[in-house]
Amino acid sequence: MSLASFDFVPLLPAGLPPPVVRWTGRVKYDFTGGNNDPDGLPLEGLIAAAEAVLRREGRTLATYGLNSGPQGYRALREFLVAKLKADAGIACAADDILITSGSLQALDLVNATLLERGDTVIIEEDCYQGSINRLNRLCVTPVGIPLDRDGMRVDALATALDDLKRKGIRPKYIYTIPTVQNPTGTILPVDRRQEMLRLSAVHGVPIFEDDCYCDLVWSGERPSALYAMSERGGVIHIGSFSKSIAPALRVGYIVAPWEVMSRILALKTDAGTGALEQMVLAEYCAAHFFKHVPVLRRGLRAKLQTLMESLNVHFGAAAEFDEPKGGIFLWVKLPDGVDTMKLYQPALAAGLAINPGPEWSVNKGASRSRMRLCFASPSHEEIHQGVATLAEICRREFGVPAPGAKS
Repeated sequence: MSLASFDFVPLLPAGLPPPVVRWTGRVKYDFTGGNNDPDGLPLEGLIAAAEAVLRREGRTLATYGLNSGPQGYRALREFLVAKLKADAGIACAADDILITSGSLQALDLVNATLLERGDTVIIEEDCYQGSINRLNRLCVTPVGIPLDRDGMRVDALATALDDLKRKGIRPKYIYTIPTVQNPTGTILPVDRRQEMLRLSAVHGVPIFEDDCYCDLVWSGERPSALYAMSERGGVIHIGSFSKSIAPALRVGYIVAPWEVMSRILALKTDAGTGALEQMVLAEYCAAHFFKHVPVLRRGLRAKLQTLMESLNVHFGAAAEFDEPKGGIFLWVKLPDGVDTMKLYQPALAAGLAINPGPEWSVNKGASRSRMRLCFASPSHEEIHQGVATLAEICRREFGVPAPGAKS
């Protein structure tokens, strides 16, 4: 009997996600995912850093953990101590930081530490798909809080916490992306951060702060992290180098009090995050990070401008959006008659990929006509051509925008 004929289906446990199709390459116009600007990648600097650190410390690769212990390469953690203090106001030590295999592993570790089947968490109504999917797979109930142009509405958060308390439900955490929210690109103001922390203390619910996009604020200035503002230590903070340096390196981190960190470490049984990536990042970032990021931001903001101009030209008033305050995404609202889940397939057939709004929301009905467009990876010309192609497909499928639409 050939291996190809063996039937694995009866052996699969219940509850697995649907099987994926084989990858056949990226589409011509790709507005999906968290890919970054290839021209903004500091390639020569990374090459030089790799050679320098390998010549100096390469033989430590023979040891799990690079002689730095289970929390990750110490030089990288020490860089993060300085970075987090300088831009987020976080005062922490290297031993308060755990290096992870991207922020997704950080999410998984925090969830594994705090959540069990049947729990409830509070989350932004429109939010990171990876966070929403993980909660669904864990059979955890997400309570969505609406956002406005300043991020999560803390009045709605207060109402939700009160309602849950009356039902005898204590959420396990409040998950938020306060600094350049995904997908909306909003930034939570200081007064809302203070109120969120107050509500957290009153209700005894910790805050799970995802700061993965915080380096991409257009102004270069951001509010202090919730972790920095907390006087009680009731915040777990995660971040990533995916948006500031390169997503394929898969390096993220967790900052947490030791009583939580010690529990997280007990669950990180992978023998350590990729060592070479950590070594190269530490070497490069110590000398170049704060010079590199402003250059990256300028390139990304120029691409955002191209995307917004293209949408105005080809969709006119049919595409509504607020200019994000940073990041790599534009959250676009099309007329109510457009179903972006149904727009996705004909667009893909034409070589164009979008992220339908319902995949990025816990309120799928309200986000039915929305889409998330990543502008970082395509070139300016690809953005122009891709938006024109999308408008043609949307007009054919839904009659929107009207022929000859202009801003």
